[in-house]
Amino acid sequence: MTWWECALLVGGGTVAGTINTLAGGASAITVPLLVLLGVPGNLANGTNRVGVLVQCIAGSLRFHAAGVSGFRDALPILLPTSLGATLGAVAVSSLADATFERLFAVVMVLLLVPILGGARIGPAPGQRREMPPLLRFVVFFLIGAFGGAFQAGVGLLLIFALAWAGYDLVRANSIKVVVNTALAAVAVPVFVARGQVEWLPAFFLSLGFVAGSTLGVHLAIEGGEKVIRPVIAGAVLLLAGRMLGLY
Repeated sequence: MTWWECALLVGGGTVAGTINTLAGGASAITVPLLVLLGVPGNLANGTNRVGVLVQCIAGSLRFHAAGVSGFRDALPILLPTSLGATLGAVAVSSLADATFERLFAVVMVLLLVPILGGARIGPAPGQRREMPPLLRFVVFFLIGAFGGAFQAGVGLLLIFALAWAGYDLVRANSIKVVVNTALAAVAVPVFVARGQVEWLPAFFLSLGFVAGSTLGVHLAIEGGEKVIRPVIAGAVLLLAGRMLGLY
């Protein structure tokens, strides 16, 4: 790897780590970035998971240090999300590189709907909803399966589900990073066992992810999201088009 490729991975990881900590969906930037640097699709997916795991551990520790630990509230949903993540990671790691890249691009375009639509990701004032246990298991199992397969956008889905259940935005984000830590911890060994991790790019990407998660925890989430939406939307359109072979 050249010095500028290493710098690009650190810079991209920093941007992605900030976005992931505040909202989610930044693997829509880092996975295509790895592909553009010559890492095949499934290897890019697995390599990105290493950086996401490091970022989520760092973010969880930062939230805990700030007195907003999400560990206790995450416990009831760790089992269904972890089971779903295992299934999703095994399924997607069996796809051919070209198939993965096109499927990933389609998923990214679909994620533009909530991103551009400005969907509310915080609870309405004074409202609190309790999910029935079976519904909670099914919802978070499906989110886990999506996260195990694609990673990108799972943070947004978690925030939507947690906010619908009545958590405020800061608490939802702290729970999200704990759950994402579990999802990545389940998925990474699958990709490692299948030889689908490029360790040198993963190292430099992880450096950026840690810097981004540190910055993200300290940013004002509400103001940050207004900036994040158009950035994600633009990156998704640009890079999904490339992965679909449109240019």
